[in-house]
Amino acid sequence: MKRRLNLRVPRSGAGRRAGAALAVTALTVPLTVAFGSTAQAATASSCTAARGPYQKQAEKFLGLPVDGRQSTADCRAIRAFQTSHGITPNIGYAGPVTWGVMRVVAQQQAAGQNPNKAGNCPTNKGRIACVDLTRQLSWIQDGKKLVFGPVPVRTGRDGYETRTGAKKVYWRHLHHVSTIYHVPMPYSQFFDGGQAFHSISGSVWSAPGSHGCVNMRSNDAKKYWSLLKNGDDVYVYGRKPGT
Repeated sequence: MKRRLNLRVPRSGAGRRAGAALAVTALTVPLTVAFGSTAQAATASSCTAARGPYQKQAEKFLGLPVDGRQSTADCRAIRAFQTSHGITPNIGYAGPVTWGVMRVVAQQQAAGQNPNKAGNCPTNKGRIACVDLTRQLSWIQDGKKLVFGPVPVRTGRDGYETRTGAKKVYWRHLHHVSTIYHVPMPYSQFFDGGQAFHSISGSVWSAPGSHGCVNMRSNDAKKYWSLLKNGDDVYVYGRKPGT
């Protein structure tokens, strides 16, 4: 079945762990990049010397000495985090956007392999895709059994929120292209009007968010495509920070 939809999609392109090797988990871009080629590119001349309003929080999150003062090492680590998570400008300034992403990443890490610990996603539906807007997480479960995930997602920005409630996958299109923005939406699985799971080429952590779709990394969206089918349940709950 083919159907033309007016789809809202994102513009293209756009917790503490001890020690410097923070965040080497399936949910985040490994921050060993903070001490690899990305960080080496973040020279003192490309970093800001300004202390951000969330300097101490960023230092604590990244496992750096917490003194509230911007050092070259602080800037390089913050800038590496910004680069790997699609935050711009990536100049090492610990501002509200950077801290907001760090908070979400911390919650994602804390979810571990038990994302439905609080029981917010129904366990009496069989196969179901859960979307937690608060933690920007999604996973697939069957009853109480975790089938896949949790994985990070990017949901609707302020004014274009991903709608909450019980849904069902009703249309799938492997190579879909938005009829409004003419943006590729690979592995699209629609569950509520023009809102769908689909992959994006950019970072799922980048602000401000989608136009309502649940954006995913390519491999995650591909796995969802293999696990879900028309008629499968989707449950969306919570509230995305900043909406």
